[in-house]
Amino acid sequence: MSNFTNNGPMLNAYPDSMGGTMSDILAVLSKEEFKDVFQSFYILPSIFNTDLDRGFSVIDYSINEQMAAPGDIDKLADLGIDLKLDFILNHASVLSPQFQDLLKNGENSKYKDFFINWNKFWEGCGEMTPEGYIQPREEYIKDMFFRKPGLPILMVRMPDGKDVPYWNTFYQEVQYKRPDVQDLMDRMSIQYLTAQKLSERIRKELDEGKKPSEIDFTGFEKYKDAAVDLLESGRRYLGQMDLNIKSELVWEHYRNTLKSLSGYGARIVRLDAFAYAPKEPGKKNFLNEPDTWDVLEKVKKLADEFGVSLLPEIHASYGEKIYETVADKGYMTYDFFLPGLLIYAIESKDGKLLYDWAKEVYDKKIRVVNMLGCHDGIPLLDLKGLLPEEDIQKMIDIIVGRGGYVKDLHGAKNMYYQVNATYYSALGEDDKKMLFARAIQMFMPGKPQIWYLDLFAGKNDHEAVKRAGAGGHKEINRTNLTMPQIEEALGKEVVKEQLKLLRYRNTNPAFGFDSDLTISLDGTVMTFLWEKDGHKAQLKADFSDYSYTID
Repeated sequence: MSNFTNNGPMLNAYPDSMGGTMSDILAVLSKEEFKDVFQSFYILPSIFNTDLDRGFSVIDYSINEQMAAPGDIDKLADLGIDLKLDFILNHASVLSPQFQDLLKNGENSKYKDFFINWNKFWEGCGEMTPEGYIQPREEYIKDMFFRKPGLPILMVRMPDGKDVPYWNTFYQEVQYKRPDVQDLMDRMSIQYLTAQKLSERIRKELDEGKKPSEIDFTGFEKYKDAAVDLLESGRRYLGQMDLNIKSELVWEHYRNTLKSLSGYGARIVRLDAFAYAPKEPGKKNFLNEPDTWDVLEKVKKLADEFGVSLLPEIHASYGEKIYETVADKGYMTYDFFLPGLLIYAIESKDGKLLYDWAKEVYDKKIRVVNMLGCHDGIPLLDLKGLLPEEDIQKMIDIIVGRGGYVKDLHGAKNMYYQVNATYYSALGEDDKKMLFARAIQMFMPGKPQIWYLDLFAGKNDHEAVKRAGAGGHKEINRTNLTMPQIEEALGKEVVKEQLKLLRYRNTNPAFGFDSDLTISLDGTVMTFLWEKDGHKAQLKADFSDYSYTID
């Protein structure tokens, strides 16, 4: 494969996004249509042994045998494609070996400090509640940033019967086994028919979402304590438990993980949610400074051992200039501004703000990975300070009007986080706009990341959102394509032309992180000119009619 650039296009997909397995994706990438199209592949973390959140709740970093056969990942190298993988720094699954050992052995567990015991963390900083967790005093939590309503804790039943709260920033689910007649008879002195009726009552109310202590035991009062204890002692959990970065065992885990990812051939490792990892009473629980940068530097030393480049993932408003801080510290960073800015420029037929941003990225030599769509939504939080609030709202209204969904933080007004839609649907399912957007992305500074569904002009999947239920808005842009669907899409001009643009970007020697780039704006026409060693590549893009020419 003849790659000439050092920042060529990167495919982004789940291992089951195209056909159902990594083997199917390899078959697609081996097609003539994909020759010289991609330099890299960012495989999302369901490639690992995971349970929830489509891969972002990792049990361990072994390869998921349902997604990939031994050697599948190695075959990417045969196609000349390098690899980007995820490292979820802040948390691990409840089903991880470490947390399961904690549940089994309690205070005797080797991993008792691997996770964050909420009460130990807040000792002396609040009052104990009747429920058994410390409520921190207001001065300690007034600046804290929580990803969900209420305190971020999961009450965990220990072997001695005590409930202990552990820090849980993201998802959690508590499950109770539905007891049958014999379960009740084994636990208490109860007659068969009574046990049958009580079992039916318990099952019904658990199915309605009640906790054991909330069940109506009218008529069965004398069995309440034993029944509640039975349910609580056998409860199961799903969730993502925060790691205690003050534990040496956690740092041993970090090193082992980076070693594994490097062993799979990862050249770039994306640090997911890493800015939540450093925690101190009284600090804001997200992007604490200088703690965040100290952790990042410590992780970098481990990554350097294995020849891996880190790509920290942080969402923050433009005005905070966090992207600049990350770049100044020598890391690549995400261009979370391009997706929204480009939609704004296309819909307003005005490229001025996009031009200003492109100039800033190039002039300040900020090395970015840019994108249109991705596994999350189109970022909005990041645009604050770059776009006026009313323009952000207009853009939201347009995308929602085209079938998208708004993701808010805690449902609070003006705390919007992202809008969920395929990029193609966000642009009104207009082939001309889609190709115009892709052409500009190919000429923007940075390494372009390509969401598979954008490449195949995927539309909003409202049925998937319905199937996912509450909180399933992201599924609108995560449709798994079958091989026949891919074959059909490859016959569409909007797909063929995107592949041509990607191939041009991947193989033209004018592009590169060390190339010269001149950007100009004349009325509605934006011009990008890349130059290196006598090679040139030029795009003229006209926002008035979405036409473009490449020389």
